[in-house]
Order: sequence, then structure tokens, then C-alpha cells
Amino acid sequence: MMRFAFLLLVISTDGVTSKKVCSYLDVLDYLNLTEDTRAFKLTRPVLDYTDPTRVELDIFLYAILALVEKTQTFIPFIWVLMKWKHEGISWDPAEFCGMTQIAIPRDMLWRPDLFIFEMTQKDDSPLNPYILLSSDGTVYSEEDMKVVSTCKMDVHKFPFDTQRCNISVASAIHHVDEMRLLPCSNSSRATQFSREVLKTQGEWEFKQLSVSSFNITYNNRQWENLVYTFTMRRRPLLHVINFLLPILFFLCLDLASFFIADHRGEKLGFKVTVLLAISVLLLILNDILPSMSNKTPLIATYCIVIFAMMLLSLLETILVTHLMEKDSVAQEKVGPADDWQHKKEKVKTQDGATEEKKQTSCVCICKVSAAEKQHELLPMAEEDNSHIQSGDSQVLLLILEELKELQKTVDLHLSCRLEGGKSSLWAARTNKVFFIFYVTTVSLFLPLIFIAWHT
Repeated sequence: MMRFAFLLLVISTDGVTSKKVCSYLDVLDYLNLTEDTRAFKLTRPVLDYTDPTRVELDIFLYAILALVEKTQTFIPFIWVLMKWKHEGISWDPAEFCGMTQIAIPRDMLWRPDLFIFEMTQKDDSPLNPYILLSSDGTVYSEEDMKVVSTCKMDVHKFPFDTQRCNISVASAIHHVDEMRLLPCSNSSRATQFSREVLKTQGEWEFKQLSVSSFNITYNNRQWENLVYTFTMRRRPLLHVINFLLPILFFLCLDLASFFIADHRGEKLGFKVTVLLAISVLLLILNDILPSMSNKTPLIATYCIVIFAMMLLSLLETILVTHLMEKDSVAQEKVGPADDWQHKKEKVKTQDGATEEKKQTSCVCICKVSAAEKQHELLPMAEEDNSHIQSGDSQVLLLILEELKELQKTVDLHLSCRLEGGKSSLWAARTNKVFFIFYVTTVSLFLPLIFIAWHT
């Protein structure tokens, strides 16, 4: 019994001490994979050169850093996952303690020569120094990239626009017969996973990530392209508060200026101030929108129409002010004419008093004492009669001249009043007609522009 127990103890101890210890270096030594081994990275990893290499790719959106309308630039931060098979590398996990994967430096194996068509700047993000190698020869690579790419943007409905930017991936050297480029995930899975890992969006709201592929034919060869389309919708609240509403408020102020009196100078200055404020906002808009666009942005139409209405309103105010000034000048002409008539009436009163004195003296001469001699009275009476006749003729001539001057004064007065009345009438009519036109145009334009924004 003691011998049997001792035998069991020896067997169990030998089993423990004989347990195999494995390391990554054992796998590398088995594969003969070192930095000095160049055979694994010189050529495409296939045993038969006619067999294409299947490269499976996934791109997920990690952050939307910027989308610049002026330069038509899309800057995302993406997560790139690639998978391909290296046919010259494999091992049995059972021989290496069940080890199925190993991480090795990225420069030790061949990598697909993929590039992004829309990329305009070299990526400055730090590269992942390792790739993952599995026991069946499958290689996994993960990269984080900041992509500065071009994007053809449609700003027709800015700031209620939706943009679609593409990232097209293809091989630079290998055509379809040598390398196949396939997506790992479909559009729905790529969209769902991008929403889960998305960290920041900023002004934009991520909507969808779609995946598609097509071939490019050049020099009788085809290259396979994989296209990832990022769909984003702008959050318009900031632009509405900082741009659209202020312009609408300025329009309301310009409309309210019609209730300011036209004969005062404040109305003209007020309209010029509002017009200058709109000009400043147009300069801000010029810094946002691109220089060239297929369609005129609706916000530009919105601003130009409002600016044109305010300009017409300013011209209407200048016209009405001119008519009112013309009326005031006519009133000033009437004033001196009335003064001249008052002076003429005063002169006429003085002349009447002089004539009364002459007549009194004549009566007094006639009332001489009857005791005087008859031969002295007769010559004196004849002389007085001649003086009276000449005085009457002078009075009649003076009256005739005064009547002519009075007629001229009345004609001048009536013409000035008539001219001033016409100016005031035309000013009132112009103001009323333009106010109706202004309100009607604004009432029709604003609903149309907002409907166009949301369709």
C-alpha cells in the first residue's frame, strides 16, 4: 500500500514539472519572423500570384472636427480597421500552449497600399506601432486618423442644409486581379457603431454612414474603390439667432420708420443707420459662404431682397423729403408777398389822408367871407377847380397801379399755394403707395423663403 501511494506521488509530481511554458518568441522563432526577414514584407503575401489578396476594411466616425464651407473642407477623426490574410504564415495553437494571436511591429509584414482620394494633407496623428497576427495567418490592423479632405458642399439651403462628404479608399498599385477591397460591415452596422463611439459633433449632427463600392477603369485595368459617405445635418440655431433674426428685426425697424414724420430729418438718418447695419451682416455672410456655388444660397437671396427693400425705402424717403422741401420753399415765397401787400396798404392809407387835407383846404377857400369882392373870388375858384381836377386824376392813376400790383400779388400767391399743395399731395400719395408695396412684398417673400428652406 505504501509503495502504491509513493508511485502515485511520483507520477503526479512528474506531471506538474513537465508542464510546457510558451512565449511569443517561440512563435516568432518558429515562423522565422524577425526584423531582418524581408521576405514577408517585400511582395504581396500569396502562394500563387494569380490569387487576389482579399482586404476587408471598416471605417467608423469618431469625431467631426470641422466642416468649413468657405474652403469646402471636411475634417473628421476616423477609426480604420483592416484585415487580410498572409498565406505564408501559420502555426498550430496546440503546439504553443493555445496561443492564437500575437502582436508584432507593423513594419515586419506586408501592408496594403491604400490611400484616400479626397485627402489633401498628410495625417499627423501618431501611428499604431503594432499589428495583430493570428494563427491562421490573418493580419489585423487598427489606425486612428485625422483626415483633412475635400468635400463638395451644397450651401443652397444654408443654414438648414444637409451635407454629404465622401472618403474614397483604393489601392495605389494593385488592381482588381491582384487585390480585392471589401467592406467588413454594412451601412446600418457602420452607422450604429459610429453613433456609439462618436465623441464630438459640434455644429453638425451625424445622421448616417453608408458604404458603397465601384470600379475605376484605366489603361485596360480596373481598380476597386470603397466609398464611405458621411451624412450630416447642420444645427441652425446659432445662425438663426446671430444672423437671420437680427436681419428680420432690422426689417421691422425699417417698416416702423414709415410712422416717423417726413418733415423731420431723423427719418432719413434712421434709415441710413439700419442700412449700414445690414451691410455689416452681409460682410459676415461673405466670410461664411464659399466664393463659388452651383446655386445661389437662399440666405443670400433673403439678405439681398431685404437690403433692396431697405434701399428702395431710403430712396422713397429722399423723394418725399425733396417734395416737402419744395413745399416749404413755396411757403417762404408766399410770406414776402404778403408783407409787400401790407406795406402797399399802409402807403394807400397815407395817400388817402393827404387827399382829405387837400379837400379840406379847398372847402375852406370856398368859405371865404361874403364881404369880399366878387372879382377876387372868381379867379381863385377857377384856380381851385383846376387843382381839384388834377388831384382826382392822380388818385385814379394811383388806384389803377395799386390794383395791378394787387392782381400780381394774388396771382403769385395762388401759384405758390397751388405748387405747394401739389408737392404735399404727391408726397402723401408716394408714401402711402410705397408703404402698401413694402408690406405686400415682405408678406409674400418671407413665407416663400422659409418654405424653400424646409423643402
